Amino acid sequence: MIAKDMKRGDIIVNNGSPIIVENVQVQTPSARGAATLYRFRCRNLITKDKVDLKVKGTDNFTDADFKKREVSYSYADSSDVFFMDGENYETYSIAKEDVEEEMKYIKEGLEGIRALIYEDRCVAIELPTTVEMAVIQCDPAVRGNSATARNKPATVETGLMVMVPEYLEQGEVIKIDTRSGEFLGRAKG
Repeated sequence: MIAKDMKRGDIIVNNGSPIIVENVQVQTPSARGAATLYRFRCRNLITKDKVDLKVKGTDNFTDADFKKREVSYSYADSSDVFFMDGENYETYSIAKEDVEEEMKYIKEGLEGIRALIYEDRCVAIELPTTVEMAVIQCDPAVRGNSATARNKPATVETGLMVMVPEYLEQGEVIKIDTRSGEFLGRAKG
């Protein structure tokens, strides 16, 4: 994979270990003929250490070789979160702090979760790009405020706070983008 094509969430190999890209900054050159530099803030998926890379846009990286398994959320204890493989019923665990952000989108029965298995160990999970969640708390809709599109905070069933249009009410089911946490629309059905 070429550095200029890498984005947040990509997993590559660096010094023999898989790392996940968490942040990308592009530094445009001020001199003619100079190369554009890319700064990547990454996290090593094995050791959980932060890794900073500063490379040219034409530098190549190797994609990490993972087994991806369809899993479902089983349960969480005080230190780990457990997922079960749908095919062979094997259970994978991952430290709670490693999936803290992802847990805001995971509820009982969520389909499309994948475990990334590297050397027979679950090192990360991938979420579906959208999830549907019920709004459990938000301010009531106000009549007559539809002339401008305003947003209000709403809390969904997992405790995640999402900015939603003012017309939405408590109890409605909405779609949320798991990459950005943004409201996408009402869920169909």
